[in-house]
Amino acid sequence: MKKSYCPIDTFINSIKGKRKGTIILHLYQGDKRYNELVKLMPDISERMMTKQLKELEVDGLVKRTVFPEVPPRVEYSLTELGRAIRPVLKGMYKGGLLLENTIETK
Repeated sequence: MKKSYCPIDTFINSIKGKRKGTIILHLYQGDKRYNELVKLMPDISERMMTKQLKELEVDGLVKRTVFPEVPPRVEYSLTELGRAIRPVLKGMYKGGLLLENTIETK
């Protein structure tokens, strides 16, 4: 995670990306395996999912746990930091709903 001039920018830079917020919201519901996340978000490519998960892990929001089994099992979970930003993401979610209600459908 890179510090920005403003803390708001730092926050936005760490969660912006193809569906990072959605990934975090799914992980609030519990640990998920990679394939579970892919099934929950069919509109994101596996390549992009992998990229976003790696970035979230580098930023300290998501933890990747590899279990020494055959075949290997990998689970993703939220770190303490990832859980701590929940109120902000919930606020963004509610704001998104308010904005969606003002968008006219054609």
